[in-house]
Order: sequence, then C-alpha cells, then structure tokens
Amino acid sequence: MQSIDDIREEYDFLDGDDRYRLLIDLGRQLEPMPDPLKTDATLVRGCSASVWVYPQPQGDGTLHFLADSNAAITKGIIALVLATVQDRRAQAILDTDIEAALAPFDLRNQLSSNRTQGIPNMIALIRETAARLAGAPSGQ
Repeated sequence: MQSIDDIREEYDFLDGDDRYRLLIDLGRQLEPMPDPLKTDATLVRGCSASVWVYPQPQGDGTLHFLADSNAAITKGIIALVLATVQDRRAQAILDTDIEAALAPFDLRNQLSSNRTQGIPNMIALIRETAARLAGAPSGQ
C-alpha cells in the first residue's frame, strides 16, 4: 500500500475524472476481504454504499485492517483512510489525526455527500478498535 503522502502527491497533479480513476485504482489495490467476514458486525453504519471493516490485531502489536465496499469510489476512499493507519501500533493510530491527513484531498468538495457521509463512522470504528487494544478510552 502506498503512503498517504505519495497518494496525495499524485492526487494533487490530477483533475476531475483522473482523481476518480485514482480512487478507483486505489480501491482495486485493497487486499481482498473474504466474503465470510462481510457480516453485520463488520458493516460500517451510515455509509450510502455497503462498507465492511475487519480489524486484525497482529502479534507485533500492530493493527491490520481488511476492508471492502460494493462501490468502486467508496473502496478508494477506504484505501485513503487505511493508508493513514494500516499496520501501525494502536497508540500510533490513536495519535494520528486521520481527518487532517485526508483534508488535502478535499473529498467533501470532490465527491457527493453520499460518498463521504460514512467516513467519520469508518474513522470512529478504527479509533475504537485501536483504543481497545491500547487500553485507552475510546473517545481519544
């Protein structure tokens, strides 16, 4: 997975449709999520498309996330979010300002509100998982 900085650099050089294509390509690069993991328990609430996120705590204290969506652009947005947190320690995830990392992409103005409405819920789920693993209050 590319770093969020590398993705942002590429995104900044693109316009309109090319930005959509980049998001779609990022979504295609997501690690496949097995269908049995796509359950009500892994479904992110509040998304216009179906979005599933499955956290996998690793033995080295990092968190690895599998995620998928039934919408190509939404999968790309998931890939952006994961680029900020994938395979990092729980406390590092809690210390990451995910919203600030995504701000340069200006997703709210680039995409319809239907495409972006579930992003806060996806970020909340990631933070709650990291907080549980770090033993911190989930409001962090």
